[in-house]
Amino acid sequence: MSLIRPATANDVPAILQMIHDLALYEKEPDAVRNTPEMLGEALFGENPRVFAAMAENETGQVRGFALWFLNYSTWEGVHGIYLEDLYVRPEARGEGHGKALLRHLAETAVARGYARVEWSVLDWNEPSINFYKKLGAHPMEEWSTFRLTGEALEAFAGARKARARG
Repeated sequence: MSLIRPATANDVPAILQMIHDLALYEKEPDAVRNTPEMLGEALFGENPRVFAAMAENETGQVRGFALWFLNYSTWEGVHGIYLEDLYVRPEARGEGHGKALLRHLAETAVARGYARVEWSVLDWNEPSINFYKKLGAHPMEEWSTFRLTGEALEAFAGARKARARG
């Protein structure tokens, strides 16, 4: 059985540990720069724009989390939920925590009139892909994710600033 509840400030260390565990699973163990202070501010600061739900077992042990934020569909004219991270500890997989977290997000979206819940999954992550398909989710076959980060982001932003001054 899985109990889903909103994250609290006391959950920040557990969430951050699971973020590190997820990075390790996704073969990016050194990629996490987040800190307890940064995560706490994002989730519980004056104007939070990131949200988290915790999955616990019947004894109150944290077994996983979902971290999400709002996106917006210009075509639908309403918000949606973008699931940034869903993680269930390896020893708790198969106990229904991931499904319960996703159901919680679906219920939240429906209750608030949002158009969708969406997320990304690595192409090689077959266990997760199969899990999502069993829930009725489908891949966006004709879409590719693009991202500007690091030096490319800095260079592009700098080029734009230079043009704006010129």
